[in-house]
Amino acid sequence: MGNPVHHIELWTSDLAASRPAFDRVLSALGWRAEQDPDWAVGEIWHHPSGAYIVLEQSPDVTGPHERTRAGLNHLALRVESRAALDVLRAQACANGWSELFADRYPHAGGPDHTALFIENSEGFELELVAD
Repeated sequence: MGNPVHHIELWTSDLAASRPAFDRVLSALGWRAEQDPDWAVGEIWHHPSGAYIVLEQSPDVTGPHERTRAGLNHLALRVESRAALDVLRAQACANGWSELFADRYPHAGGPDHTALFIENSEGFELELVAD
């Protein structure tokens, strides 16, 4: 079957604020941005596997995102190497992300798990995993 993920859609309360942070990280991971000029409230990033991520500003959003409430806690995406992970870590703040669990980097997920945990201004968390 190949990649089992078809797409992931995230809602934001402020696309203009969230788009740049997502674009910098996803582009660095090989996802290609595709903005439809007729759809001003969304952005799509395509992965070579065929999966894609949608970030949409919806009028149906009823409150701020909170990763510690029921629902989506975070997205975990693969990074090609530990060296690439270190580069993403060094660029995180300038790219609109704050590091979580910095005192335990790169093993905040356990001694056999190499990852960077970052959060944007809306509270969306990404776990970037180097296999």
